[in-house]
Amino acid sequence: MTHWMNTDKTYVANTYARFPVELVSGKGSLLTDAEGKSYIDMGSGIAVNGFGVADDAWIQAVTEQLGKLPHASNLYYTEPCALLAQLLCERTGMKKVFFGNSGAEANECAIKAARKYSAEAKGPDCYTIVTLKNSFHGRTLATLSATGQDHYHELYQPLVPGFESIEKGDLDALKAIDREKGVAGILIECVQGEGGVVPLEADFVHALADYAHENGIPLMVDEVQTGNGRSGALYSYMTYGIQPDIVSTAKGLGGGLPIGACLLGERVQNALGPGDHGSTFGGNPAACAGALSIMRRMDDALLEGVRQRSAYIFEALTGAPGVESVSGLGLMIGIKTVKPAREVVSKCIENGVLCLTAKDRVRLLPALNIPMDQLKQAVETIKAACAE
Repeated sequence: MTHWMNTDKTYVANTYARFPVELVSGKGSLLTDAEGKSYIDMGSGIAVNGFGVADDAWIQAVTEQLGKLPHASNLYYTEPCALLAQLLCERTGMKKVFFGNSGAEANECAIKAARKYSAEAKGPDCYTIVTLKNSFHGRTLATLSATGQDHYHELYQPLVPGFESIEKGDLDALKAIDREKGVAGILIECVQGEGGVVPLEADFVHALADYAHENGIPLMVDEVQTGNGRSGALYSYMTYGIQPDIVSTAKGLGGGLPIGACLLGERVQNALGPGDHGSTFGGNPAACAGALSIMRRMDDALLEGVRQRSAYIFEALTGAPGVESVSGLGLMIGIKTVKPAREVVSKCIENGVLCLTAKDRVRLLPALNIPMDQLKQAVETIKAACAE
């Protein structure tokens, strides 16, 4: 155990079941630990480092901004914030953006916007947010209440009221809640990441979108993990052919610096006014400069590369010894293994590949541009770990 591992265990809150690896440097999809051992990174900081570690263009954009204006109050205008909001709206068809610092904050903003819009449109008693069982939307008390997994709730009662979770596919349950209480918003992930990397059925997503549109209910899509090219489209809802009213995103948007964004569509674009919401660091110029660098390179060629890499992983792992099933979308992939997932991940670490877990699955979230030779080497290592 390294010196800094001991220091961490002494002084850092024990909220993470860390693997025994101290990372010190990296480039692209190769990381190096304190003992000089190299690893192929198949997690990208949990879908954050979309262009890999220490990406040159990102470093240049952030460094230049740090030398000009690293932070400013939101009482004033800054160019990176305005440009990033414009780019996000132009790429999605949304109308306004609120910037925060994380996915949980983006979801908090989404919930507030939906509730305020619905209260004004339907009355103050219309505040219930409907989510799905097996979902995950964050660790703040409100986003935890929105999360449809009971084990996350056990130690934090009472939860924030006004949230109901329904089973995937159960449109009748949504209608019943709407009749009884009124629904202020519907919040979904098109691929349930922390729930085991489970994509939603297209028919159900379309039915939800149709019901929301017909009944004046804001449809919110949580793109915190699925967004910013991860699915093989800019945002995963685009693969389903729907247009949400609100989109939350974070992780891969910033490329390594904390940033979250809540995108508001035409129906709800004016739901939040001066004083209704705020964030000290939201829209931070340095974080926005980095995000601009990421988004400007999120082009058709990159997304096609994501889809090609995804197809390779699915083909290589489906039916492999020790693999029960493979699920996901784009470069957001879950592997149901015969052996416990954490045991497989530990074996991969031993052999120089860093993977993640999600429930009972090994989870892969590599950089969107991971070189094919490194990807193939990593997949062979994963296959061997599953088969042993």
